[in-house]
Amino acid sequence: MDRFQAMQLFARIVELGSFSKAAEQQGMSRASATALIKQLESRLGVRLLQRTTRQVSVTLDGRSYYQHCRSVLGEIEEVESVLSQNARHPRGRLKVDLPASLGRLVVIPALPDFQARYPEIVLEIGIGDRMIDLVREGVDCVVRIGGLSDSTLIARSLPALPQVTCASAGYLARHGLPTSLDELQGHRCIDYLSATTGRLAPLEFAVDGRIETRSLPASLAVNHGEAYVAACEAGLGIVQVPRYHVERQLAAGSLVELLPQHPPPALPMTVLYPHHRHLTPRLRVFIDWLVTLFG
Repeated sequence: MDRFQAMQLFARIVELGSFSKAAEQQGMSRASATALIKQLESRLGVRLLQRTTRQVSVTLDGRSYYQHCRSVLGEIEEVESVLSQNARHPRGRLKVDLPASLGRLVVIPALPDFQARYPEIVLEIGIGDRMIDLVREGVDCVVRIGGLSDSTLIARSLPALPQVTCASAGYLARHGLPTSLDELQGHRCIDYLSATTGRLAPLEFAVDGRIETRSLPASLAVNHGEAYVAACEAGLGIVQVPRYHVERQLAAGSLVELLPQHPPPALPMTVLYPHHRHLTPRLRVFIDWLVTLFG
């Protein structure tokens, strides 16, 4: 029995909750995976997994063994990376998850630079705004915009994203251009519902070193950044978005910046990765590249 292979397989079964998916990722048949886990359980003298026709669950002994497996596997990868040329020439597959607009408008257009620097790193990029389980889905890191809830993940801050208040030229032609916070009275906004908390994000403005909020009536609420900007372009109201998301429209004049003397606060941005992933060379250089890109 290849104990290293067995540990890798067992860890992926726990993370994916599936023999079939774990076996496929490890390049073996389900029957071979089942036999290898049985050999591992026989060697250890304990039951690691409870298997039914519908699901796989980990036992208490299995949970303890999994934690040790993740630590050992992470340390092996780290040592091999340091001692091999991977430390100077990172290689391998890196699975990343990005917010939709950030990936489409900023990160992906800049990837030729990353690939020129690190041609042996293969990126697998997921695009979306849903919350994901990094461990279960085998993701190396995610980029998140906004405040973070309590997390067991390791977090590294990225440069904050400047925001802008804006509305469409058509909307302003109908309702007028507000030049002060008081002149917002009578205007409408588009409500943004946080995809993670479900709460409305209020309009915020910097005033003499403090942040003030304004509540405006809205006839539409959305929970996705692309829809939020599209609704603004359709003339449905005022929005506050990261500047990168509307840079093209502002330059073209289809959207107009409002109240630049009272800018919204910049949005915090963070890259997160699981404790057991460690900072492998390929993950380290990707995070460093993101810091440079957003800086």
